[in-house]
Amino acid sequence: MAQIRAPEAHTITGGSPSVVVGDIDTGLDFTHPDIAPNYDAANSIDCSSGAPTPLLPGNDEVGHGTHTAGTIAAAANGIGIIGVAPNVKMAGIKAGDANNLFFPEAVICSFYWAGSHRLDVTNNSYFADPWRLNCRNDAEQRAIWQAERRAIRYAQSRGVTVVASMGNEFDDLAHPAVDESSPDFPPGSADTRDVTNACATVPVEVPGVIGVAADGNLRQKSLYSNYGVGIVQVVAPGGDSLFQVTAAAPNGRVLSTWPANVPCARKVVDPSGATYCYLQGTSMAAPHVAGVAALIISRFGKMSPGRVQAYVTQTADPLPCPPNPFLFPDWPRPSGDPQTCEGGTGYNAFYGHGEVDALNAVLHASVP
Repeated sequence: MAQIRAPEAHTITGGSPSVVVGDIDTGLDFTHPDIAPNYDAANSIDCSSGAPTPLLPGNDEVGHGTHTAGTIAAAANGIGIIGVAPNVKMAGIKAGDANNLFFPEAVICSFYWAGSHRLDVTNNSYFADPWRLNCRNDAEQRAIWQAERRAIRYAQSRGVTVVASMGNEFDDLAHPAVDESSPDFPPGSADTRDVTNACATVPVEVPGVIGVAADGNLRQKSLYSNYGVGIVQVVAPGGDSLFQVTAAAPNGRVLSTWPANVPCARKVVDPSGATYCYLQGTSMAAPHVAGVAALIISRFGKMSPGRVQAYVTQTADPLPCPPNPFLFPDWPRPSGDPQTCEGGTGYNAFYGHGEVDALNAVLHASVP
């Protein structure tokens, strides 16, 4: 939060309870004491079956959705953590199953729900399974791409700003060459295949989506984070436990809310009894940006998703490319090529327009 100047932004606005963020994820522990004050039951739903059903207690069997939700909007209530936008409302939209898989019918249901309920922002810290990269020269994968893109466009047309994580495969999504993990269902069916930039990750590569890469506390791209010119819009803290451990980030990871009954390797229990967990990933980066988008709408009023994106990108702190090859020569792309950064300080493949800045975003009353 300090890294993106959220505490300073909160002196101007902590968000408005009239603004609703939908967290499309593995579910939401809405009983968590840092989530419950901002929980919006009326706009929450379970879409994991492909059809909307009520979101029931204990729905987040993985913990991932509760973690991302806390980064967005954990309440400023004197315990645990404080989210980027601690006064906005949070709707849980369950699309991921107990195996953390997000199938097309669940993703499509989620975006139609978000659009029909005119939510302000959705956070999307996943890629739509079973294909990490949907190749549009294949009939099945093209059908998935078209259906999910249609659902996302519907949500955007209803005023929903869509934020998505870039993924954790060390890959340049603008120049993919190898996909080693698809299809990831049924289990054991994945095989290495050659791909081109005709193959795209959903939702981050759908037009109009704000793509978010991850950095660590030294403001360098995280070891694992995907990147790519034209796809990444901004970077935000996702953690880096190998190369960016600092006094401010002693294990290099991001702390957020967690269901008490779900295992976590790095669990923290607050004196109040509330449970938290340290994780890293672009999944942790995207909700920082979703929270900033919610602050922007709270401060300046409802606006088009394109205008929200302009606020986010034009108020980000520009970061130059690091020297190439990048810090991690032992962790190349799936193709075996080194991770390399293209572009200048104003925009590049690793950081997009720069690191998201909550204070800048709420200070600027107009963006050209």
